[in-house]
Amino acid sequence: MPVISVPQDFNEDELYVDLQSIFGQSLFLKCEGFNFAGSVKLKAANEMVEAAERDGVLTPGSVLVESSSGNLGVALSMIAASKGYRFLCVTDSRCNLATRRLIEALGSRVHIITEPDPVSGFLGARLDYVRALCASDDRYVWLNQYTNPEAWKAHYRTTAPAIARQFPQLDVLFVGAGTTGTLMGCARFFRQWHRPVRVVAVDTVGSVTFGGPAGRRMLPGLGMSVRPPLLEESYIDEVVRVQEADTIRACHRLARRGFLFGGSTGTVVSGAMDWLARHDADELIAVALAPDLGERYLDTVYQTNWVADLYGQDVLNADQLTTGTRAA
Repeated sequence: MPVISVPQDFNEDELYVDLQSIFGQSLFLKCEGFNFAGSVKLKAANEMVEAAERDGVLTPGSVLVESSSGNLGVALSMIAASKGYRFLCVTDSRCNLATRRLIEALGSRVHIITEPDPVSGFLGARLDYVRALCASDDRYVWLNQYTNPEAWKAHYRTTAPAIARQFPQLDVLFVGAGTTGTLMGCARFFRQWHRPVRVVAVDTVGSVTFGGPAGRRMLPGLGMSVRPPLLEESYIDEVVRVQEADTIRACHRLARRGFLFGGSTGTVVSGAMDWLARHDADELIAVALAPDLGERYLDTVYQTNWVADLYGQDVLNADQLTTGTRAA
């Protein structure tokens, strides 16, 4: 049995759900939320902190600061509590209330940006605040998940090899695109693998990650209002964009079968099912990454009044996913 002394030492890396019985299409969903941080972001957070400690950037008197829409903030607050650091999470008004409370319960502070930058949105405003804070006090250490190579190396070293061990004949891998650390780590690994694997990035409509106009995005997690510095599109074979209404539909459809996943997972599943429906996928071995679980979305994705007000009552009544939007 596993026995640990610090929370970051535990992460279930070999749990998959076959979605055949739910969606009528075989798709193996790799569940990344079974750790004490509750999401895939634990891997990147741990790698970034340990690298900063090795490099002497992070010392006992340091104060960690990071911009996060939620999940990385939880992971860093957990690690900070374990290691005795102070941590300030800079987020915005879209961050789930449950996530903010969890960060504070772990002993960290939360600063909420309420006004977006006119050009770069909430993310730009968050980054401006972090830069100003670091300039004002050298005790603050910004790991910067948006540019830190440890964010993708964590998945190159752990997530992708774990998938390769379980699915040696893998044909296609679906990964959500946020800061693109998970996406780039997996894409780099499988580019060098012994057989070709098609890597499909799943983005949300309104994100500027792969071009196109910025639009309203109410769900935290996937999508960016500025282009992610870690992204190298040459490693990506295809992009699928998902409407947030379809994210909601996928989450509710999974929940009706007893699987409560988060908004990012709903987006990935919706995009993957759209792609598989448009291809001759019966013989393909397909895996998708589920970044998070659903408890933190009880006040949003799973709150019927919230959903109906933003997306309309029809979203709650529709069982079928609408057709997604491809990008080359």
